[in-house]
Amino acid sequence: MKKKILNILKIIIGLYIILCGLLFLFQESLIFFPQKLEKEHQFNFNGEFKELNIESTDGKLLNGILFKSDSTKGLIFYLHGNAGSLENWGNVAKTYTELNYDVFILDYRSFGKSEGKIKNQTQLFDDNQKVYDELKKEYTEQNTIILGYSIGTGMASNLASKNNPKQLILQAPYYNLTDMMRSRFSFIPTFILKYKFETNEYLKNCKMPITIFHGNQDGVINYNSSVRLKEDFKQIKLITLEGQGHNGMTNNFNYKRELKNIFEK
Repeated sequence: MKKKILNILKIIIGLYIILCGLLFLFQESLIFFPQKLEKEHQFNFNGEFKELNIESTDGKLLNGILFKSDSTKGLIFYLHGNAGSLENWGNVAKTYTELNYDVFILDYRSFGKSEGKIKNQTQLFDDNQKVYDELKKEYTEQNTIILGYSIGTGMASNLASKNNPKQLILQAPYYNLTDMMRSRFSFIPTFILKYKFETNEYLKNCKMPITIFHGNQDGVINYNSSVRLKEDFKQIKLITLEGQGHNGMTNNFNYKRELKNIFEK
């Protein structure tokens, strides 16, 4: 009987090790859900916009769209969520161009028309920096706001920590991805996670004003993560969007109203 139980335990442990190995090897497909677009794809957005193709340090072309306002006050450097492509993310630009800011939205590698594959977080950080440096040729940092949504909040925080933008805005941020994984999948060891996205660590080096928007009905990234960030960093302004879930924040009336107040200061 003991031998049978021991064999069963060995099988369970073996299966667990295999599961962890598979999660380590294929975690990109569990975190990122890109929509691929053909190079010939034509975007159809209202207003003035232009595509930019910027070469990464390893020679891959990263595709983004610069949306132009009628009378610009500066630039919103927007880092989007973990799914889709510019085909759908481009629709958020109107909220910001109507407030007289140009908006640049980048498709991460493997998203949309961007080339390459995501392999690690350092690669993503390097891509974001390379593109940010390119935009600095046209816009001063004193008039640039870095804005991240969902998975993009960790990347936005990292980028802001290494540069000097006017402001950092985070929509539905996580405390860090390790913490999020621990709360959702406590049975998986966190050391296998290649993408830590340690927002709470990056913000320690951010000297610019920081504003967080988070819906208190968010079922994807717990609202409490923003509360914890606010507790750690007293200079953060946390704006709670009552009844707001994870999606559709950009069209939330209170979000637009508060955003207008921030931009007018």
